[in-house]
Amino acid sequence: MTDHLLNLHGDVLAAMRRGPKPFAKLAFVLSDTDEPTDTALGHFHDRIAAAGPGDELTALWHRTLTSWDLAEQADWSTAPPRTDARRTDTFNRLGFGADLRKVLDHAVPVFKEPGATVISREFTSWYSRDMAAARSFYWNSYEQLLRRKGWSDAAVSSLDEASHAVVERLSDPTRTEAYGARGLVVGYVQSGKTANFTGVTAKAIDAGYRLVIVLGGTLNLLRGQTQRRLDMELIGRDNILRGADPSDADALIGIDYQDDEDWPAKFVSHGGRPSTLGSFDIERLTTRDDDYKSLSNGIRALEFEKQIRTQPLHDPANLHHAAARVMVVKKNKSVLDKLIKDLKKIGPILSEIPTLIIDDESDQASVNTTDPKKWEGGKVDRKAINGQICQLLGLLPRAQYVGYTATPFANVFVDPGDEEDIFPKDFLISLPRPTGYMGVQDFHDLDSEGTAEETHVRGVYADSGDRLQEALDSFVLTGALKLYRADRGVPDGPFRHHTMLVHESVRMAEHAELALRINTMWHQSAYTGQEGHARLAALLDADFGRYADGELPTPASYAELKPYVSRARQLINSGGQPVIIVNGDTERDYEQPDLDFDRTPHVWKILVGGTKLSRGFTVEGLTVTYYRRRTQQADTLMQMGRWFGFRPGYRDLVRLYIGREEPLGKKKTVDLYEAFEAICRDEETFRTQLTRYATLVDGKPQVTPAQIPPLVSQHLSWLKPAARNKMFNAELVEIRSPGQWVEPTAYPIDPVDLRHNVEAWRPALDALSPTPVTLSCSSPEHGRSDSYEARIGTLDHATLLPILCDLRWSAPAQFSPHLESLIAASDHDAGIHDWLIVVPHQTSNRSTEASILGSCPLTLAHRTRRRGDLFGAISEPKHRGVALRVAGALKDSSDPLVESLVREQRGVVVLYPVVEAEPRLSDGGAIDPRTLVMAFSLVAPKPTTGRERSLLRFRTIDSRKSNFAIIDRSSDVA
Repeated sequence: MTDHLLNLHGDVLAAMRRGPKPFAKLAFVLSDTDEPTDTALGHFHDRIAAAGPGDELTALWHRTLTSWDLAEQADWSTAPPRTDARRTDTFNRLGFGADLRKVLDHAVPVFKEPGATVISREFTSWYSRDMAAARSFYWNSYEQLLRRKGWSDAAVSSLDEASHAVVERLSDPTRTEAYGARGLVVGYVQSGKTANFTGVTAKAIDAGYRLVIVLGGTLNLLRGQTQRRLDMELIGRDNILRGADPSDADALIGIDYQDDEDWPAKFVSHGGRPSTLGSFDIERLTTRDDDYKSLSNGIRALEFEKQIRTQPLHDPANLHHAAARVMVVKKNKSVLDKLIKDLKKIGPILSEIPTLIIDDESDQASVNTTDPKKWEGGKVDRKAINGQICQLLGLLPRAQYVGYTATPFANVFVDPGDEEDIFPKDFLISLPRPTGYMGVQDFHDLDSEGTAEETHVRGVYADSGDRLQEALDSFVLTGALKLYRADRGVPDGPFRHHTMLVHESVRMAEHAELALRINTMWHQSAYTGQEGHARLAALLDADFGRYADGELPTPASYAELKPYVSRARQLINSGGQPVIIVNGDTERDYEQPDLDFDRTPHVWKILVGGTKLSRGFTVEGLTVTYYRRRTQQADTLMQMGRWFGFRPGYRDLVRLYIGREEPLGKKKTVDLYEAFEAICRDEETFRTQLTRYATLVDGKPQVTPAQIPPLVSQHLSWLKPAARNKMFNAELVEIRSPGQWVEPTAYPIDPVDLRHNVEAWRPALDALSPTPVTLSCSSPEHGRSDSYEARIGTLDHATLLPILCDLRWSAPAQFSPHLESLIAASDHDAGIHDWLIVVPHQTSNRSTEASILGSCPLTLAHRTRRRGDLFGAISEPKHRGVALRVAGALKDSSDPLVESLVREQRGVVVLYPVVEAEPRLSDGGAIDPRTLVMAFSLVAPKPTTGRERSLLRFRTIDSRKSNFAIIDRSSDVA
């Protein structure tokens, strides 16, 4: 009965390739028995209800229901994916009753985690689900391998959907006209981006792409990791062997991976050479140890044979019989030069080859970092790697470029108007946070009272000492806990490697000094003596025992763990050296056997390094991180977050020792933990905005990638989104600075514009008190004690905003970023309620009293412009304390009047009527508004909740558009 039921359901579900259909009807047609439908469904119900772990029928339905739940494009259902409504549609189409629905929902809960977010141009639909299913040789092999590796059905289905979303936006490989799409896929640091582009590559090859070029980092170390991953999970041992007899030692000479612990068992097998199984082979043009080489056989390997010589290669009659070529090359000028030269020798067929270029870590080396202001004659001057990528795209008109990165800021700052460059003009896809991934939420309690920081983060402060010994003890202790868990049934796969990362500097001399210090500390730690065991026992009680995962084995006492401490110490000290330095100027510096996570059975080491460990390279088994390196670029800092990633079986053991008071400059210190939190907020803001604009309207995209509003944010003033040379096309569009003094200086010169601005301020002038008041502020926090006379009044936010939007400027871009933040404050309840208007009485010898548009007499400030149209400082420091106090940025003031003016959600505008020459007044003491500059400063209110943070936002300048930096808001706000 069991085998019959499983086989029948397999046949029925196979017939539902396009979506769920009436189950009973299909089962009756496909069954070889006359069993009544009700009886068959009853057996199905009972089997699912009683199923235990590993039941194959339940697993079959788990895969199927999950794939239907997650399908982004389901023509059989109008319900959104990942919802109960989609599952209900599924059951309705299957014709299942309430009881069967209940047991299936219990066995296979609806997977509701968010999917990929897509910003895309409209595209021609060619890659249907039917086509994907019909041509899926390599995808099927990859999918089966992932399931054998323990991937859940939901994880596999999510990858299926996300990779499908990429491939369907590439050009149809068989189309007559050549078109090269450009896209960007954004993942999380250490989150499995390689799995996505492996899936994309598998599907693209199945669909007809016959040349795949993977740009795999800038080091052989990284290129080799990517090559091995593709060989193991996609290309497979059958294509690697190319017909060689695996039992013949002589036949295996020169073939990769004979010294690899995972060969051949963990390499995907297609069951024979694909070309003998009705599919096509993949020929590797690079190997594990060899990058692309300019050899004659390399040129021949790029010459594609055609079944019908009179038809182009992209004709289906030729395309689906041709072998695919795959190469993994590093982003190195000499390597790419060899490839470009060989391609040029091939000739006209280049225009016929459907090509996929995958650029891993696409914000590194690939982006043009030359200053457009220094280009001669308007001709683009490109850096080497960017120029070579553009050459490849030019040589291969059917090439599709897909960049992958966790730090996309440099990529979205590429000029959309440069048609030859790599701006993602066709699509931008943000991958979801994978299940089981340890990311920002596990280390930072962003806007909630959580325990992430308490559990995993150990701050290094000036008064805490460097805590390096404690970090070292944690490494030994967590190694022992891993061994303890492995002995008690926790799969030992995740515990194969156990590493600690120490990252303090980029200087190699300092790495050597630090490694020597750690080695000395290791040998003085007394891990075999009473002193060392006492420290570890105390650490277990105070830390790891306290925060242990209750579902994983944890010793009740140190005595129970002590035998494993000895084994952990031996593994770490293997070879007599617990520390590996990872740095150097040449490739040879990174070719260390103890650092090869693929070929070495167990890497249990402390890695000391800098930049080379901070991007792309996966540190396997990373459990303890000691991080104190400073940088002023957010993307660089984020890439150093190696502690993010998958930690199955030991996520509760992960510890981050991070500097909280690190020197930056002569007198300033920075909190690196706060900096990571800020860039994580930048990243989440980026993803949130993508989600906002991803929803289709009437079935069409709201915006294309080139039209996306401001995306890139900066929450810390000293931490830029990317290096300066990657931000030449970045335009600042919003500055959100609650509680900070903002002072524009770019006022117009033209008399008509000056009069316009004075007229705009009329509501504020009308709101002023007829008599002046005395304002005082004495604040230790501010460091001043000031008093001055002023006329004051109030305006609500809805009245002030049109005034600010109507003002004219000599340089509009100076104030527009501040204006954007004030407009945004109108869009939510926790924004700005009203503004205190303050016009200080000027007391200098040159001050003049005058009436402005019939106002009561006000004093005019005398100022001169310093640089072109720009004034220097207009405000007086003594006026700031009151404004900051009323806006909530200062806490102390002894003046009752000022205290009575303080309100939640109240900002302050300080008006400075300015004359640049001796004013000429009318007989009534009025000043001609054409000679008056209505200058002002403002302080936006600082929320009492403390949640509102400073923020900068940028967008990309498109060279095809003029005046892109000017934001005209005069007609937007009524």
